[in-house]
Formats: sequence, structure tokens, C-alpha cells
Amino acid sequence: MKRVVRVVAAMAMLTVAVSPVLGTSGAVAGTVTGPVARTVTGTSAGAAGDGAVAGKGMESRLTWGACPAKAKAAGATTAAGASTGSSAAAAAGVECASLRVPLDYREPWGQSISLAVNRIKAKVSRDGNYLGALLVNPGGPGASGRALAEYVSTMLPQKLVEHYDIIGFDPRGVGSSEPSLHCVDVGTYYKAPRPDAVPRSRADERTLLSRAVDYANSCGDMYAWLLPHMTTANTARDMDSIRAALGERQISFLGYSYGTYIGAVYATLFPGRIKRLVMDSTVDPHGVWYKANLAQDAAFERRHRDFLAWAAKNNGVYKLGGSGRQTAYAWYAMRARLHDRPAGGVVGPSELDDTFTVAGYSDRIWPDLASAWSRYVRQGDVKGLVDVYNKYGKQDAEDENGYAVYLSVQCTDAHWPRSWATWRTDMTRMHRRAPFLTWPNAWFNAPCAFWTVPGGSPVKVHASSHLPPILMIQSRRDAATPYPGALNMRNLFPSARMLVAGGGNHGVSLAGNLCVDRHLVTYLANGTLPKRGATCAGLATPKATARMAAGGPQGHERLTELLAG
Repeated sequence: MKRVVRVVAAMAMLTVAVSPVLGTSGAVAGTVTGPVARTVTGTSAGAAGDGAVAGKGMESRLTWGACPAKAKAAGATTAAGASTGSSAAAAAGVECASLRVPLDYREPWGQSISLAVNRIKAKVSRDGNYLGALLVNPGGPGASGRALAEYVSTMLPQKLVEHYDIIGFDPRGVGSSEPSLHCVDVGTYYKAPRPDAVPRSRADERTLLSRAVDYANSCGDMYAWLLPHMTTANTARDMDSIRAALGERQISFLGYSYGTYIGAVYATLFPGRIKRLVMDSTVDPHGVWYKANLAQDAAFERRHRDFLAWAAKNNGVYKLGGSGRQTAYAWYAMRARLHDRPAGGVVGPSELDDTFTVAGYSDRIWPDLASAWSRYVRQGDVKGLVDVYNKYGKQDAEDENGYAVYLSVQCTDAHWPRSWATWRTDMTRMHRRAPFLTWPNAWFNAPCAFWTVPGGSPVKVHASSHLPPILMIQSRRDAATPYPGALNMRNLFPSARMLVAGGGNHGVSLAGNLCVDRHLVTYLANGTLPKRGATCAGLATPKATARMAAGGPQGHERLTELLAG
């Protein structure tokens, strides 16, 4: 799921108006200007999802062309983190297009919206052991899949890549898809330091609560026509529109995080149209979505304590305490101090939460965070905290787009408690045992209590005899998508087999774990699953360093960046 640390803070209405009718003028190269691609909406019946290209109106096809400069900018790194020539070569071969799809699949000839799509084309011919289209999604909701497609094309062995068309897309509302959702003025909303996400009084709570209400109302005022259709089920239908526009009878799918839920919903609605399905870091289908966030609070608490224990183990370098209890005391003392004296006038407790929560996604950044923390505590150096905030926690317009889509999907997918008293009771109880993330996560999701569109009923995910063998990949101590929830998903699909990796990094494959990647490549090549009970060791925890690492994101850190949107 989307990084859950962007806590609701200051709020301002955008002054620009968004037209509810999308024109086609000024379209970039690759825009589909013919009839809207149509698909059936899908049913739980296997035959209904078994599929030749669906129905009339399917004469539309993607017209590929050169990508806009921004679409090419997404770089990639090797598992070791070094930039490679193959990355540049892959980027040079990326093609882009856009596809118009129905806003509402119950009215397929009505209003439409546009999806931005990219492709790294297979090098083999269709009769040369072509393996089909591999669609990828990094999760969120709200993350762009186009950068992930480029990343996947450079991280998989090229002998496999040349047999697939690797397809990325920005889901409805995201990035270069149109409309691209933005609900607030970024400079005002994210202005640091923001109010502390852990309220010390009812007055603090009212301040945070009013901002959640304002955000919900702002989105509702600007996108009343769109929000009812921002659901995971419609994202799955959009995927099937892409499949049909590609001219493929079936697709393969690699989804990370929330992307695993998209894959599960697609498999439920269109079981006969899945060739291969990979779920990496899997969402709990029984927790959509309020319960899933409570489960995250507990899991992030455990992962935060893993980080504190690692800092204690490396006390010779960081000098923050020789036990987990001592480092916990040092961390919360730092947080309390920042409440009254934000570091550099920028990093208060909420900015600290934003930054250090990323450590729950990837242990690759633990040395950076511990180094900045140590220099602040031991030397009074605020620059290190500001630097790691700028690197890992600071938000921009792209992040606000991701947040708007995140709320639009999660608030609409399912029912949320509409009584704030329920939230307060649940968060107060959870905070006692999981103080690290409970309240920041609550305020991140709080607009759902006031969303202008009522939450619906999630798709009841289930298996079908039409589904192929499914590969699931999961780290045992994952905080964002906890292991017990992944087991719940596996239990729904008898054809699924789970490969379990050690450690707690979120997003396991194509991030440097050679054992995991061997299983992934074998499955994508010929559909062979690992043996039951197969495991892989996790990546070794990073070595302690006294200074923040130079250069761009590397290895698992780069994958984390893509999954965060």
C-alpha cells in the first residue's frame, strides 16, 4: 500500500477549476482518438471472464509513439545499485500511448477518461516463443506503473525480457493519465513543520480533524463526477481494456503491495484472462481497508523496534544506547524535543515520522537515518535530520497526486467508520501498544471518515478453476503488508504457492535477492512454481556507517522509491 506517513496537515483549496468533460485536443503522441476501448465488466463466473477480445467497439488499438521527456526520465539500477548501460538502452526503447476507457463501465458509450501506458516491446516475433504482455503495477493506490515497467525491463534477464511486451500504466487519476487528481495547494498543504500527528489535547485533535474534513471536501468539490468511479474494480476493468487494446487473449501480471490486490480482483473478475500472476508483498483481502491499516500499525511497530535493535547493536558507531529500550528512549526523546524546537525550523515530529517510517519499508536506509539521528543527539547537528527529511520524507506535487488517488480509491472501495468516536477509541487503544505509527496513519486515512462518496462493498475475492498457478512472494516481517494477511490471500487461491523470504523489506523481488529472483524468472519463463514451503534467506542487514550515503537510490531503496509512488 501507499507509504502511510504523509499526515494530514495544512490545507488550501486550489483556485483552478477542473472540467468534468475531457477533450482530445493537444493529445501527446500515441493518444487513441478512435472509439473508446470496451470490455465486459466481468463476473465471478469463469466463462464470463474467459476471453477473446470482448464485444463490439473493440476496434480501438494502442497507437505507440515517442514518450514525453518525463516518461523517459525514470531511471533504473542494478541489484547492486550501480547505474547500467542497459538502463539507458531500455529507456531508449520505451514507447508510449494513451487509451480512453469508460468512466463508468455500466455506461460504456458514455463519458471517458484517459490512461497513460508505456511498453518495452518484445524482441521475438509472435511465433518465436513470444510469452505475451506482462503488465506491472507498484501499488499505492496512487503509484505510477510506467516507471516500474522500465525498472522491471532492466532487472529481469534480457533473455527473458525479449520474450515479453512489458506494459506499465498510470491507473485512473494517476500521473499522466487524465484527469490527474490534485486536491490541494502543495506548498500550503505540506508546509513544514506541520502539527504533531500525535494529539496532546482535544484542541490538537480538532485541528487535525478539521484538516481531514477540509481535504475530503476539497476532493469532493473538485471531482464529484469522478470519485464514485475510483475503485479497485474499475482499475481491474481498465487493465482488461488495456489487454483488449493490445489484442491479447490473456495477460500476465506482476503486482507489488496494493498491486497484489488489483491482481486478485482482476483474477476474480476475469479468471480466464490471466496467463501468469505474481503477487509480491500481498494485501490482506479480509482487511479492506480500515482493518488493514490497524494491522499495519502493529506491524510497523515491530519493524521500528527491529530498527532500534539494529541501532543498539551498532552502538559503537551511533552511541544511541546499547539496548532496544535505550534506543527507544532516545528516539522518543528526540521526537518530543522536535515538538518544541523543529530541526532547522523544518523537521518537527510529523516530518520525523514521515522520514523514519520509510525505514519500515526498506532496511537499506537504516544507516542514513541512524547517522542523522546520532549527529543530532550527540552533536546537536540539525543538518543531518533536514537532509534525510529532504531525501526520504519531503512531499511534492507528485506525492499529493498519489495521496489524492490513494484516498479516492480506499475511501470508495469499502465502508469506513463515519463516527469519529470509533476512530478515537480504536486509535487510543492501538497507540498504547503501537505508538510509532498509529496516530500518523490515522490522520493519513482520516478523510475517509468524511469522504463525500460513501464507501461501497469490496469485490469478494475468490478462486476459479480457470486460474493458472499463482506465485506469491512475501517477506516474513513486512510492515506494510503483514505476513498473516498474505496467508489469508493464499488461502483464497488453491493454485497459489508462497515463497517466503527472511527480513522485513516491502517488495522482495528484483531488489537484489538472487534466490527470490531465480524463482521469479523460472515462473515467468515457464510457469513453474517453487516447491511447497520454499524459502529464501533475506538480504543481510546493512553495515553501520557514520555518514549518509552519497548518490541516488540503490538496490532495494530504488524499488522502495517506485512502490512509494
